[in-house]
Amino acid sequence: MSAIAGIVHLNDEPINVEQGNNVMSALQKYPADDIQVWHNERIFFGCHAQWITPESVGEQIPYYDYERQLLITADAIIDNRKELFQKLQISTSASAITDSQLILLAYEKWGEDVPKYLVGDFAFLIWDERNQHLFGARDFSGTRTLYFFHNKEKFACCTVIEPLFLLPYIQKNLNEQWLAEFIAIPVTADSVSINTTVYKDIQQIPPSHTIKVQDGKVELSRYSMINSGEKLKLKSSNEYEEAFKEVFDRAVGDRLRTYKQVGSHLSGGLDSGSVVSFASKTLKEKNKKLHTYSYVPVDDFIDWTHRTRIANERPFIESTVQYVGNISDQYLSFPEKNPFSEIDDWLDTMEMPYKFYENSFWLKGIYEQANQQDVGILLNGQRGNWTVSWGHALHFYGTLLKKLKFIKLYKEVKLYSKNLGVNKKRTMKFVLKKALPLLNRPFSSPNQDIFPIWINQDFAARTNVFQKLEEQGVDIKGNTVTDVYKIREKQFEQLHFWGLNGTIGTKLSLRHSLWERDPTNDLRVINFCISVPEDQYVQNGLDRSLIRRSTENLLPDNIRLNQRTRGIQGADGIHRMKKSWQSFIEELNMLSNDSIMSNFINIDVFRDSLEKVKYNPKPEFIYEFEFKILMRSLILYRFLKPFEGR
Repeated sequence: MSAIAGIVHLNDEPINVEQGNNVMSALQKYPADDIQVWHNERIFFGCHAQWITPESVGEQIPYYDYERQLLITADAIIDNRKELFQKLQISTSASAITDSQLILLAYEKWGEDVPKYLVGDFAFLIWDERNQHLFGARDFSGTRTLYFFHNKEKFACCTVIEPLFLLPYIQKNLNEQWLAEFIAIPVTADSVSINTTVYKDIQQIPPSHTIKVQDGKVELSRYSMINSGEKLKLKSSNEYEEAFKEVFDRAVGDRLRTYKQVGSHLSGGLDSGSVVSFASKTLKEKNKKLHTYSYVPVDDFIDWTHRTRIANERPFIESTVQYVGNISDQYLSFPEKNPFSEIDDWLDTMEMPYKFYENSFWLKGIYEQANQQDVGILLNGQRGNWTVSWGHALHFYGTLLKKLKFIKLYKEVKLYSKNLGVNKKRTMKFVLKKALPLLNRPFSSPNQDIFPIWINQDFAARTNVFQKLEEQGVDIKGNTVTDVYKIREKQFEQLHFWGLNGTIGTKLSLRHSLWERDPTNDLRVINFCISVPEDQYVQNGLDRSLIRRSTENLLPDNIRLNQRTRGIQGADGIHRMKKSWQSFIEELNMLSNDSIMSNFINIDVFRDSLEKVKYNPKPEFIYEFEFKILMRSLILYRFLKPFEGR
């Protein structure tokens, strides 16, 4: 909703207002509905506001409460407003109160515990005049960014990084440790250092953390821990379904609060389909239509993917649209875009290297399209695999086998095999592997699924990156972890899994004046879903059973009960690059002889990867390790170019 900035002097030196204005001027690359600043001798707060919610229109932000002597600037949408009104004893007639004022009132009541009471997406700063300290927080999953610099004399922060470099005391030097982690981590996470960035002098408030600045000291504290705790005990499966629908319907409904249009990503699957089905129903009651945006491959693409995967999900999407109703659907292929063509623009947006090139072109394209149609809220279901649509049948059956629950196992395997159209013996073979992972080893190639180590070995040793990643439980070989329950635990325990989506969402939202919101990532939904017993997620031969049962009469059965195929995005990425393939290879050849890049990456591994693909751009290479190495190296190469000679 806003880009915010703050400068606090920790000594007696007065604020240079011009420096604060320079930071705010750098934000003018983003559209704004209003720009305001507040300052005194020691404090400068600013807000580059984009109005999304009805309450935000004409909002005074930064806002100083003279009675309470509290100053706030905030980038926030708070979802549990009604609950907070009750707890704070605010009259419902004051429903026009802004989210920033609501945070301020909550801070007055609960002090530094205030983030524990907030549900929504937020990053905010409060100057507490009476107690002479700065306090701020970032929501539990980091959906909004907030970067900062500090030394003994000064503290400065901003929603984005680049404006901070206009302050004369902040240097633009690279953080080698961050770069080492970026290269060494095989998955899309960029770093396990949750409070650092690609720049030495710039840190960030991690997800689930508060920040306090007082007496020249900066303290980060974690305020939120998600763990399963006690399991929910209801009387019947129907009660679990009703309870789920209640909490999910509220999460979706709370995220529709905008005076603009509402949009949503829509694939052919359960997660986005469920979000859309609940949202469309609620919007219809408000005489609003839901605008959906669906990526589809270019017309001449031939689907090369496995028979259980579908690159073009349009028939499934159309089925959802027709069944749900009250939807204005759009199918977007962006034929002029590809992973190679969008690199510079994404580097400018992200302010750092990135790895998600497979989906980069259509993610950006959907934001552009939604902005043109005056969409203020863009829904998605990104966290759904870990929350609303959790439920892995074979893993669950493996636990039944280990617990010797043979009768239930036999019944489930029989129904599951029937649903998938496979032989029961084949199903049991996989169940045995899940129950007894050692059975996999004699049949596995020693090099299977091993991501090549493409970091320069001297660089890795100097930064001690492998030891650090091992301490954080990161498998540098990229092997598939067999225990999905441990993977799920890590998703909620280890904060480096959370921040990337928030970084992408924040920076795209600022560019396009809309806010991406995920009901499957709602804290209330997460707490509910992790409390549900596993036998509600796998039941009667259905994986992801709870969401399948709960969307009866909301989604068509070919979507709701589909266990045989799953969509896959970005499969046409290399196919799109055919016309620019020669330019792509020429730049990779230059990279292979670049002395700076050779300090960071293993040039021999890079050249071997280049040799495999340079003469034969097969579409199926898009997900191969070799192509990942080439694209990640090229993105890093482009990012490092401006630093040559420094």
